[in-house]
Amino acid sequence: MYDTFKPEQPVGLMDFVRAAKACIKEITPAELKAKQDAKEPLLLVDVREPGEFELGHIDGALLVPRGMIEATADTSYPKHNPLLSGARNQQVVLYCATSGRSAMAAAVLQMMGFKNVLNMAGGFTRWDAEGLPKVSKAG
Repeated sequence: MYDTFKPEQPVGLMDFVRAAKACIKEITPAELKAKQDAKEPLLLVDVREPGEFELGHIDGALLVPRGMIEATADTSYPKHNPLLSGARNQQVVLYCATSGRSAMAAAVLQMMGFKNVLNMAGGFTRWDAEGLPKVSKAG
């Protein structure tokens, strides 16, 4: 993905997000909810920061901040997380606040050999706006 991304001018965040979204698959919050309701086996990963997660997240989500995704997913890294690093052949659904960070994380996981990675379009903001269930540290 990034080897063909050779801009003539400096790039910004949204350029990286667009490049990532060009090579990943996305699902809607309703599609994710349907997968959960059908009890499809999947690993749900929230790539936001801990403070965002505490304010509200999707039940069952594993918190892996975007800045830690590579280390957490790499089995050769001593502090990897077996839930994520062992999910290379499982369905992995990522989300963040609006879907930019999770798109970039999804692209990285694909480059790392993950076979079935999905990004939730619109992120937690859309999930919440659609009135789907959430949990928070407060309960």
